[in-house]
Amino acid sequence: MTSQPPPRPAARSYDGEGIVVGFDAHRCLHAAECVTGLPAVFDVGRRPWIQPDNAPADEVADVIHRCPSGALQYHRTDGMPDEVPDVPTHVSLHADGVLHVRGDLEVATPYGPRHETRVMLCGCGATGNTPYCDHSGPCAGHG
Repeated sequence: MTSQPPPRPAARSYDGEGIVVGFDAHRCLHAAECVTGLPAVFDVGRRPWIQPDNAPADEVADVIHRCPSGALQYHRTDGMPDEVPDVPTHVSLHADGVLHVRGDLEVATPYGPRHETRVMLCGCGATGNTPYCDHSGPCAGHG
């Protein structure tokens, strides 16, 4: 029997008024939707780099929804709904071999199934973060 590595640490949380933002660095592929979409909230030159109170919760949620990898997630604490999955589910294969998927998803991982709304899945099979792409395989030159 082979032992599995321990699960990666959970996403880091950043609490704001009406919204909690989660960030999983292992999933981030630097699409930069966050930093270009709402630089007052997402600024990699500042610590902490995510400050949800610097914009209304609706704006923060909108920008997070643009994150293609799902590295950014949010939970509303102001009574508004959490992210609603895209309908219908949409899958696209990009030239670099990465599968971009949006919808109401259940993703099989080595640590059990995860409910997701946005993911970038490895199409080349050479990821260190199965099944999520981390650009460590042949797609690395395209990231």
